[in-house]
Amino acid sequence: MRAWPNPDSGEVPSPSVVAAWVTLGLIATERIPLWAAHWLVLGHDGDSLAALAGVSGMDPHEVHDLLPAALANCGAPIPNSVTAAAEVVFVRLAGLLAENRVGERWVLDSVIEILRASGWEVGVIELPLGQIFDLSDEWGSDWGRPRHELEQEIRDACELQLAPAGRP
Repeated sequence: MRAWPNPDSGEVPSPSVVAAWVTLGLIATERIPLWAAHWLVLGHDGDSLAALAGVSGMDPHEVHDLLPAALANCGAPIPNSVTAAAEVVFVRLAGLLAENRVGERWVLDSVIEILRASGWEVGVIELPLGQIFDLSDEWGSDWGRPRHELEQEIRDACELQLAPAGRP
């Protein structure tokens, strides 16, 4: 997810979110060394993490080589399935909406990006946020529901995603 977090926001994604992005093939390798440095400051430790924080990020192969061990140093193993990875990212997306840091349309666009990256995996679609993908067809159309109804459906899906185990 190359546009998230916004580079100007100062937000640093958690190691678990970055690990999920690895599984989904959505990492911005040029930004990861800076995030690794932040993780060190936040108290994570390890030789691989320190090594990752010390590279420029311009060589994606170098970042990819160091990243799994660095994430393990942070206690954030790379998920084995795209469904598990999507669930981690969906929980964060839902949290961002709950914190009023993003809007409903941004969540919808991000969900679609994750679904595409997953190859439209059934397990990802079955997650609460995975089920909103078809709202993009209605958004801004002449035939769809009013925007406030679509926004409410996205907020409801986010609440479900944040509920324990993604269930009501």
